[in-house]
Amino acid sequence: MKYFDSHAHYWDDAFKQNVESVDQLIDAFLSRDVAGIVNVGTSPETSRLAAEQAEKHPGMEYAAGIHPIDAQGMYCEMEEAIDAILSMFFSHDRKRPVALGEIGLDYHYDDTDRKKQIAYFDAQLSLAEELNVPVIVHDRDAHADVFDAILRHPRVGGVMHSFSGSPEMALDYARRGWYISFSGTVSFKNARKVTEAAALVPDDLILIETDAPYLTPHPFRGQRNHSGFLEYTNAALAAARGVPPEETAALTVENAKRLFGIR
Repeated sequence: MKYFDSHAHYWDDAFKQNVESVDQLIDAFLSRDVAGIVNVGTSPETSRLAAEQAEKHPGMEYAAGIHPIDAQGMYCEMEEAIDAILSMFFSHDRKRPVALGEIGLDYHYDDTDRKKQIAYFDAQLSLAEELNVPVIVHDRDAHADVFDAILRHPRVGGVMHSFSGSPEMALDYARRGWYISFSGTVSFKNARKVTEAAALVPDDLILIETDAPYLTPHPFRGQRNHSGFLEYTNAALAAARGVPPEETAALTVENAKRLFGIR
């Protein structure tokens, strides 16, 4: 079986101990059972790192965007930061990003600046509309405000990354043509809502991801996540849907290629 890792962060510090070994790891996955990887940036700097890695690995693509937590600590004005992301979509020195992301809202921490996060999210949704590219959305403890922002930009589509909402919310997004991606959380015993949502998403809108190096699936929780663990996330997704793993693997590869325009 082949799997598609629709969301990973191979530039993350967790992979920086030995850069050469990370390159070998990525190439090993892509030469065996991983059909593709989208390496996702969270700021102008990490988006450039994601692009540099994608250049080195056939089968790896990348996305460029500003994560809500990165937005709060941004070293420059919002317009300058977003212009830096925009420039990556018109660079002649490297391949074009396949999506704008990771963007969204994260209200998990006490020091959250909701107003600033929403401003960055709205601005990047507007940019995606202008560029006609899909977005990769991060939603942590901010379900209502994320949904409201998306309603304000009805011509923008994309994927709800590492979905953590209710089954009803998943169906609301699916009715609007949004893809829903499941990470290792779909394998967690206490993630009842996630597994219920996984059972309901239409076949043509479902994806899997690692969110590497985070959210490692059972039975490897606590270890650094990577694309080699996709088979366990896929198996949990298949179990939730009551179908063979071969079926969900094939669907999620096909869906990822369609969403990101990969041939």
